Amino acid sequence: MKAKQTYSAEFKEQALSKVLQRGSRSVGSVADELNMNALTLRKWMRGTTAASGSSGSGHAKRPADWSLEERLLALHQSHGLAEDALNAWCRERGLFAHHLEQWRVDFCAVGGSGSRNENAQEVRELKQANVQLQRELNRKEKALAEAAALLILQKKYHALF
Repeated sequence: MKAKQTYSAEFKEQALSKVLQRGSRSVGSVADELNMNALTLRKWMRGTTAASGSSGSGHAKRPADWSLEERLLALHQSHGLAEDALNAWCRERGLFAHHLEQWRVDFCAVGGSGSRNENAQEVRELKQANVQLQRELNRKEKALAEAAALLILQKKYHALF
């Protein structure tokens, strides 16, 4: 039987930070990289999510999961903090200062998130219109083929009699 592995608080914090910043990688691959059990890492993640939910922060832990309103609120709360205070504030919320900077750039950019949403809506509408036009085109092609077949049959009928 394997002895139960114990981890220091620093290692746990670093592991959680790494798994929250994993991008498209799986929790298992991060656990393998850290040479630990993926279930342990998942349990730590659940514990962190429960703790953050009970503390009243009300936001998801992964920076990519934060809503626009939460991002704007975070930018507002962190504005003007000194570097050490900013880093402490970010650690409490599972962020890095570069996330805040990227969010600030996104909000200030001319073609920001709002325009992307509008573009996505426009693309969706265009795709729906394209599908409708394709259906109509297929229907008309079938009707034309049927009319051509009837004309040919009519000519053959007249040719026979």
